Amino acid sequence: MFKVVVGHSNDPDSLSAVKEVLQQCSASLGADIPQAGILFAAIDFEHSLVLQQINQAFPRIELIGGTTDGEISSVLEFQQDSITLMLFCSDEIKIYAGLGSQVSADATAATKQAVEQAKANSTAVPQLCLTHPESLTTSGVSILDGLKLALGENIPIFGGLAADQSRYQNTYQFFQTEVVSDSVPILLFYGKILFSHGVASGWHPIGKASKVTKVDKNIVYEIDGKRALDFYHYYLDSLSPSMEYPLAVFTQDGEGFYMRAPIAYDENIGSITFFADIPEQAVIQISEAGQEDILAASQASFMTALNNYPGIEPAAVLFFSCVARRQLLGTKTRQEYQNTKHCFPNSLAACGFYSYGEIAPLYPTGDTQFHNETFVTLILGSR
Repeated sequence: MFKVVVGHSNDPDSLSAVKEVLQQCSASLGADIPQAGILFAAIDFEHSLVLQQINQAFPRIELIGGTTDGEISSVLEFQQDSITLMLFCSDEIKIYAGLGSQVSADATAATKQAVEQAKANSTAVPQLCLTHPESLTTSGVSILDGLKLALGENIPIFGGLAADQSRYQNTYQFFQTEVVSDSVPILLFYGKILFSHGVASGWHPIGKASKVTKVDKNIVYEIDGKRALDFYHYYLDSLSPSMEYPLAVFTQDGEGFYMRAPIAYDENIGSITFFADIPEQAVIQISEAGQEDILAASQASFMTALNNYPGIEPAAVLFFSCVARRQLLGTKTRQEYQNTKHCFPNSLAACGFYSYGEIAPLYPTGDTQFHNETFVTLILGSR
């Protein structure tokens, strides 16, 4: 048995909102008791109060989560300024949480701490990892690299970086009853878990393939030996680098690409700062997309996951989308979830959020990547 339920409230009062969420979850649970959960919450709630109420309802639950830039569920679809909770029940699947602290000081040590804590309760090999880490104090790529080092390359990792409603000041992560920052909370799933996923952005590479020839983590100075800003101006004329025209960064095998969105540039030295690291000598192309392309990607992501699901009847789906997608879509943002809704049965519990960076492998098998401007679908079930 693997049962998943969801609650969602847009009540602005923290106590009223969490009580509504817990009432919805309890009604769906019946006599079943959840062993783990994930909470997505807008930045202005009293998060400590929310976590205390959840722990009071479900003592010792293995809970993680964090703040967002918009929330998604099968209960209220797309919302802002809301909280949504997904709970997992199973007698075949074990789920354990871990937390790594001070990730900006040492991402490798922090991610190792989280993994060791989550693995302490089982000698089995975990099947997948969910995470909702810090986004502002350190590189999301360094967090992912640390998790891959601690877990091993064969354990797929999914999730999204915590957000703060586009204020870019401070994000919060949740672990059990704790509200923390600069941290990495994770859930590890053991046992007879089945899952599949899909990744799509909607952006299409244009122009010739080029190479990043001078870079310092997320600041690109030169492309093909010339100023990075000149590369952008060659394709966009007088337009400045923006999230509307991210870079497609190709994997080493050249089979696929992930997105990197620009956030700033220096006119004097010609550098461009991106949301996440780009490897030196990476093959890149500038890319473009219209609103319809971006919206079509959410359905493409979901259908890829659904078509690859290895079981008969999935129990739940998680969505991780990007704040840049929300900003570019504006009032059409709600269509991202609606594009997936008609493709699955009403009984499928859905939950997700808008993040400052998405985490998922590009393909059903292969290395986990860090993404920008991407819609990630993760379908869960049991054997």
